Amino acid sequence: MERKILTNCPVSCFADEIDPSVDKQTALLKELGIGWIEFRSGDGKGVADYTEKEAEALMRRLSADGIRISAVGSPIGKIDITADFAPHFETYRHVVELAGIWDTSFIRMFSFFIPQGQEPGSFRDEVMRRMDRMVEYAARRNVVLLHENEKDIYGDTAERCLELMKAFYGEHFRCTFDFANFVQCGQNTLEAYDMLRPYISYIHIKDALWESGDVVPAGEGDGNVAEILSRLDREGYAGFLSLEPHLADFAGLKALEKEAKERGRTDGESAFCTAYQALIKLLG
Repeated sequence: MERKILTNCPVSCFADEIDPSVDKQTALLKELGIGWIEFRSGDGKGVADYTEKEAEALMRRLSADGIRISAVGSPIGKIDITADFAPHFETYRHVVELAGIWDTSFIRMFSFFIPQGQEPGSFRDEVMRRMDRMVEYAARRNVVLLHENEKDIYGDTAERCLELMKAFYGEHFRCTFDFANFVQCGQNTLEAYDMLRPYISYIHIKDALWESGDVVPAGEGDGNVAEILSRLDREGYAGFLSLEPHLADFAGLKALEKEAKERGRTDGESAFCTAYQALIKLLG
């Protein structure tokens, strides 16, 4: 029997992929025994659109179900680098307030979309200026910005992620490692892991196919998920494993429809269960 790995790592998730309804999200999470959410949206509202009163009400609902928020799945930094930064920074300040209400210090963020067809390096100074201002504010408010690699942003490749880490890494700026996003950027994940391991504080669990970029259950793509999870285990990683299924375009999803109907589950619920089961299999 294979040894279990990463046993001290709590599993979190983007539960809005189950259903827009928070009640339906939490119902399935309780069934699966998942006690954490990386909150991105619920009940028809994106996370940054929640008022403080709504955030407090959500916190009471989640707490009653024994569910906590591992990180704010924010859209911060997911705007064009040429867009006005001032209103976006105000949104960021609001998200920091929400993090406090939800009792998490972690805020997922990005490093700005680069105009299509233009050289990312030509926008480096502006990216760094904006990142510096956000990290400085994070330090003042004692939160941790978790930079996620994402296609088409400045920090899409491991090399530019490393550049950001060397500039800002510390108590308030760290790395979220996303397997599928690297694959979709044409970045070898083993090379990315070797470059970024000292800075990784959070893991997104999703996989993708090299040729098409399609997202598939973890371990079924070209993200080297099993090997990297094993390396994380050997190297003592004890952070979150945050499940982000993204299986809406998964070719095998249609085959699940019969089983979903038999169990009374929607496609979203069934796809989420498939992603969760794939992760559990990888963990032994």
